[in-house]
Amino acid sequence: MITNNGNGSEKGDVLLEMRGLRIEGQSDEQWHEIVHGVDVTLRRGEVLGLIGESGAGKSTIGIAAMGYARPGCRISGGTIKFDGMELTTADEGVKRKLRGSRIAYVAQSAAASFNPAHRLIDQYSETPIQHGIMSKSQAESEAKELFGRLKLPDPDTIGYRYPHQVSGGQLQRAMTAMAMSCKPDLIIFDEPTTALDVTTQIEVLAAMKKVVHEFNTAAIYITHDLAVVAQMSDRIMVLRYGDVVEEGSARQMISEPQQEYTRDLLEVRSYRKPEAEDTSGDRPLLEVSDVTAGYGNKVMILKDVGVTIHRQRTVSVVGESGSGKSTLARVITGLLPPVKGSTIYDGEEWPRSFKERSRDQLRRLQMIYQMPDVALNPKQKIREIIGRPLSFYLGITGSAREQRLKELLEMIELPHSFADRLPSELSGGQKQRICIARALAAEPELIICDEVTSALDQLVAEEILKLLQRLQDTLHVSYLFITHDLATVRAISDEVVVMLQGRVVEQGRTREIFKPPHHEYTDLLLSSVPEMDPDWLDNLLAERQARIARGEKLAQTADN
Repeated sequence: MITNNGNGSEKGDVLLEMRGLRIEGQSDEQWHEIVHGVDVTLRRGEVLGLIGESGAGKSTIGIAAMGYARPGCRISGGTIKFDGMELTTADEGVKRKLRGSRIAYVAQSAAASFNPAHRLIDQYSETPIQHGIMSKSQAESEAKELFGRLKLPDPDTIGYRYPHQVSGGQLQRAMTAMAMSCKPDLIIFDEPTTALDVTTQIEVLAAMKKVVHEFNTAAIYITHDLAVVAQMSDRIMVLRYGDVVEEGSARQMISEPQQEYTRDLLEVRSYRKPEAEDTSGDRPLLEVSDVTAGYGNKVMILKDVGVTIHRQRTVSVVGESGSGKSTLARVITGLLPPVKGSTIYDGEEWPRSFKERSRDQLRRLQMIYQMPDVALNPKQKIREIIGRPLSFYLGITGSAREQRLKELLEMIELPHSFADRLPSELSGGQKQRICIARALAAEPELIICDEVTSALDQLVAEEILKLLQRLQDTLHVSYLFITHDLATVRAISDEVVVMLQGRVVEQGRTREIFKPPHHEYTDLLLSSVPEMDPDWLDNLLAERQARIARGEKLAQTADN
């Protein structure tokens, strides 16, 4: 049975106070202020939502609550008091004892945060064992209970898998369980549902909300999604360029935002791609036919999957975590040779493995990965990351390579000076834009976009979608979008493929898929998209619970 750490404090007591917080970041061997005198007050049992575009300072302020600044940053002014303890002057040993036990952090990129050499349950158990809170057997028992609360499949056994053996959404939930392992007083959630499909997101948000309230835990919830933060937060703070733009209760911020920037955040995703002509009679650019694939020889993830993409068209693949979306991408790119089935590109059947494909075949098909933190070499500067495909695929070197590098950075709306930075010096959104530029450098005909906007705030995401559309219009490039964000699907797709448990359950033109009647699973996806209403999640869960109860009552009546 999971128990709280029991400090005896009452709900509503002030737990965290930041006053005049100033943080500097180092760039070009100089220090520049990136957070400008921010004040934060957080009470026990309260959830504070931090929103704003990429680079606003959300994560920087969030981790400062632990008395910590990332490499290349430093806390230069102000005070940080946690439960009456001043963290800016506290000994490092004292702060280490707090981190993990009383203050926990859920990172944006779970894939980059787990040790790939250790099983999930061992990594869960490490912190409570190190802090002397529980034994290994107790930790493993509580891990299984929390895995169940967070709706992980097979909670009694999934912990014995390695990080690479679970999906991105499952890994994110396992990380949330790790943060809860010591029943901390404060949790910093840094984009914890970014990698989750909408149906899984509902379950995880509900589980996190329940756990936070049960254990009287305070939380800082960092996100770029206003609809999500509205479900979790008691108060919302809007940030931009390291300053507080606006702060207030969640209901007041959603219904009556005072500042123009907040209103802009509420009005994003207005973009819609013009409907394209029907190209079903043309020869496809890519045709995946009857593909069955899996990892090892036992469990098949994909089962007789077929997908078609035409030139200058965008096909979106949607489905819950573990449905096979990313596995399909790996099959197409040749990273995972299928057990059966074929990949036909422009009328030619390609080798199943990328190792057998020519350099030109590799160039024509590029991929942008879901997790930019693990897709970029942390020791290479941006100049080398983007320049490598220019040299490898196109033979561009010297001044011509530098000029093309500059053009690619302009395309993704980053200055040329970023060429000399390392990935660690960029925000999550900036890293993803570098991944996009790297794919574009090869001048491909088809780009597989695996959750390319999930790490971006909504304002930047909309600009990226517009950029991708402009590139499609001018370069006639095609896209396969793998996403759980139905707003992105509506915005950019010509066609939609809905996957469930490794099979295609519905596919068609976008306007047809979003128009009733739907397949039962498609209907579930559409009903799970968060709305800008603080009561939406609670109402949805109550409605679904009532539906289950009615079904059970009907079943009992039938049995009688």
